[in-house]
Amino acid sequence: MSVEQFFNAKSIEQVVDLLDQYKEDAKIIAGGTDLVIALNNKKITPSVLIDISKIEDLRKIEEYNGNIVIGAAVHFTQLMDYIEDNKSLKGLHDSARSIGSPQIRNKATVGGNIGHSSPAADSIPPLIALGASLNLISINGERKVLLEDYSAKKEDAGLKVGELIKSIEFPKLEKNEFLTFSKLGLRKALAISRITTSAVIQLNEEKNIIKCVMCSGSIGRYPMREIEVEHYLVGKTLNEETIEAAVEVLKDSMDIRLEGRSSLTYKRIAVESILKETLYSRLKFLSEVSSK
Repeated sequence: MSVEQFFNAKSIEQVVDLLDQYKEDAKIIAGGTDLVIALNNKKITPSVLIDISKIEDLRKIEEYNGNIVIGAAVHFTQLMDYIEDNKSLKGLHDSARSIGSPQIRNKATVGGNIGHSSPAADSIPPLIALGASLNLISINGERKVLLEDYSAKKEDAGLKVGELIKSIEFPKLEKNEFLTFSKLGLRKALAISRITTSAVIQLNEEKNIIKCVMCSGSIGRYPMREIEVEHYLVGKTLNEETIEAAVEVLKDSMDIRLEGRSSLTYKRIAVESILKETLYSRLKFLSEVSSK
């Protein structure tokens, strides 16, 4: 089956009406950086494409009720520009910058990166660490699901037939909270992610960790919280000894998760530098702030 109809949607209401009408035969296109490749390789064969890239309500980044709300059709260059001066969200900026080339970042959208649910989607670990939720809309109304649950494909957390990702939202960071992101790819430029870690870490004045939410990418079947590392770090002083021990906690968790897989030996080595970079970047930020 080839594409028979193409709709240049003007509103969210029009999109959900079209999704309700054509159901499984329809696919959403925004930036198209992944979808066009899938079409060319015949991995998907929709008869209807619905372009949402011109809908202004999906291209906004807004703040209300203490949350940051990112429209699904916001591209990564736009996201980077928006958070450029927000140093506490450096991890989200770094993850956006790591996605493809500048040309790709000018087209690829946050909603598309999430919607394709790749284990290597760079934007997902930092958004999960931030406690992000997805706002989904259909002809039947709106609902909210945690990105963490969506990523894990938990029951009722995935996109249903006729639903559209409308926006992604997360709470603004509190005082002394900082988002980190580290990535290991096959090469420095245009690399598909092999391992990523991202964490929201909050310290008190004594450099004790009072909050840690950490997520990894490409260390499992989907981006996931590293609960064991979180539990170990909370209450500890963030220093070299603690960081070294946290690496061992993550390795022990990986041994169970990836038992029998050929990639385990490589990933045990690789994750050490990635996790250290994630945690040391929090110390570096603290040092920079203290010196001003």
